Formats: sequence, C-alpha cells, structure tokens
Amino acid sequence: MEQLQAKKKSLNIEKMCHQKKNRGIISANTSDASYGKLSIALSILFIFSSFFLPAQEAETPTYPNFKVDGTLKNKFEHASETGMSRFSVRNSRIGVAGNINSYSAYRVQVELSDEGKFSVLDLSGTLKPIEGLSLTLGQTSIPLFNSYIVTPGAMMFANRAFMGKYFLSTRDLGFVAKYDFLLGTIPTKFEFGVFNGNTINDPVWKKNMSYGGRIELGNMQGFRMTAKIYDYPNDETTHFLFYGADLRYEQNNWKVETEIMKKESKTEFHTDLLSYYLQGAYTIPVRTKMFEFVRPAVRWDAIDGQPEVGGFDVNRLTTGIGFGFNNERFSSILRLDYEWYMVNHEMDIFSPNDEMDSDKFTLELLFTF
Repeated sequence: MEQLQAKKKSLNIEKMCHQKKNRGIISANTSDASYGKLSIALSILFIFSSFFLPAQEAETPTYPNFKVDGTLKNKFEHASETGMSRFSVRNSRIGVAGNINSYSAYRVQVELSDEGKFSVLDLSGTLKPIEGLSLTLGQTSIPLFNSYIVTPGAMMFANRAFMGKYFLSTRDLGFVAKYDFLLGTIPTKFEFGVFNGNTINDPVWKKNMSYGGRIELGNMQGFRMTAKIYDYPNDETTHFLFYGADLRYEQNNWKVETEIMKKESKTEFHTDLLSYYLQGAYTIPVRTKMFEFVRPAVRWDAIDGQPEVGGFDVNRLTTGIGFGFNNERFSSILRLDYEWYMVNHEMDIFSPNDEMDSDKFTLELLFTF
C-alpha cells in the first residue's frame, strides 16, 4: 500500500513538472508572437506617420521633414470633325518637398509620362534668410504663368488655355527671389528671376540671360491681381518679350478668372502672339457614394498671330462638368469637357495634326495627393 501511494505521488510530481514545462513553452511562444505583432504594428505606424503628420507636429515642425505629392491624369479624346480618338496618360507626376531646417528647403519633382516622355521638372534648393523672403536656385518655375492654367492638379479644364500651352515652357534653370509683405492691408508678393532662357534639363552657356518679374496683390480668396513681364533672348533668331496681367475673384463655391498676355518677337524670324481667356466655375456640394461635389465650368479663350488682320485667328469655347471629392491628403475629379473651335485664320501652332484645332470631347480622370 505504501509502495502504491509512493508510486502515485511520483507520477503526480512528474505530471506537475510536465505541465509546468508546457506552460513555460506556451508562455515563451506567446511572448514571441506578441513581440512580432507589436513590431509589425510599430512598423505600420511609422510608415503612416511619415505621410500623415499629427496636428501637434504640424504646429511645431520637426527638421528635417518631407512631404510626397503626385498627380495622375488619364484622358480619352474624340475629335468630332475628323472622327479620330485616342487614349493617353497626359501626366503622371511625383514629387518631394521639405525643409532641412527653419531657413532652408528643397523641391524635387519628375514627370513619368508627359504624353509618353519622362522629364525632370523641379530640382531646386531654397534659403529663407528673413521672414517673407525666399531665394531659390536650381530648376524651377519662371514668374510668368499662373498655376491654375498650367499645373495639372490646379487646372479648371482637361486642356490648358492657349497661352499656357503655346507661349513658353513654364520652367527653366536659374534663380528666383520672392518677397511677401503687406502693402498697407493688402497681401503683396514680388518675384524676380534670372534664367538660362533655353529649356529645362539643359544647362547651356549663355551670354544674355532671360529675366523677368511679377507683382501679385491679394489672396486666392477674394480679389487677386498680378502683372508680369519676362525678357527671353534665346538665340540670334529667337528673342521674345512677354508681358501681361490677370484678375481673379473667388468666394465660397465659385470663382472667375481672366488674363491677357502678349508674346512680342524682337526679331523678324517670328511673329507676335496675343492671347486671353475668361473662365469660371461653380462648385455644388453633393452626397453620393463616389462624389462630394459637382463643378460646372465654362471658358472662352482666343489666340492671334496676325495683329494687322482684324479679329483673333482662333477662338475656342470650352464647357465642362466635373464630379469629384476632396479630403486632407487626396482628391480626384472626373471631368467631361467639350471644345468648340472657331478658326478665322489658320495658324502654324495647330498644324502638326488636324485634331489640334478640331472640336473635341474629352473625358479625364485626375488624381492628386
């Protein structure tokens, strides 16, 4: 009997040891699994925190910092006069901008597909020695065009206004100084730049640089106006002087914009160009599964290369409607535009193909982030 009880006691002790061992193994595995899940969670949090900064970080920035942005613009076009159609990826831009510290910043942006072509758009560094003053060196925008007629993510229509497409490239290699200040109670910005006056991504040696400036009065909300001038001596046969002015008004859900610009040739090898546009849009809030607003828009623009002949050579009426949504980081819009061309005199800028000045329907899907 005593031997049986001793055997039982021995078996119980062995069983308890085995259970303790198992519990130890389970506990160790649970710890490893928890650690792995925690590592994954922290990694995801770190990745997302790089793109979505908390409010407190926005109020008190940390250096260095960066922000990624991009634009994807896909189009379908049908030229009603020729019966031709095409699909295209008009733009696919991605860029990075940020601050190294409180007085220096950088900007890099590339175009992955500008109608099938890759190009570098922005490569610049900026110093901010005093409040309101910035000094930018590198490849950047010239102080001539408004972003809302040349920047894909800010445009009101799928296709640019004539002056934004046929006058001059929007970027060059050079230096730009900008100064923001108050003129009485009016927010004012002055810009002045000196550039190679050739093209982007081509650091040529030049005797005569291009230079120009712009003054801006007001904000994007309410009234805003600018006046600009730009001298562009490219070579012995190409020398243009650009000058113009614009006026816009934006309030609540609607805005109206107008601009006129002249491209005056200083040589006998080219003709002058004169162009203007008047455009407006109204945003109607809606609540659907896919869209937050509907935006009808209309534009009239014209271009003329024969000032000695009465009337503009080509006039165009564009009507459109957009369906889109906006949030803090992303936005999209689905546009349907139709363009009517009224050609009084043929122009060389439209000669590459018959579709360029044909009435056309455009369907565009634009994403920006």
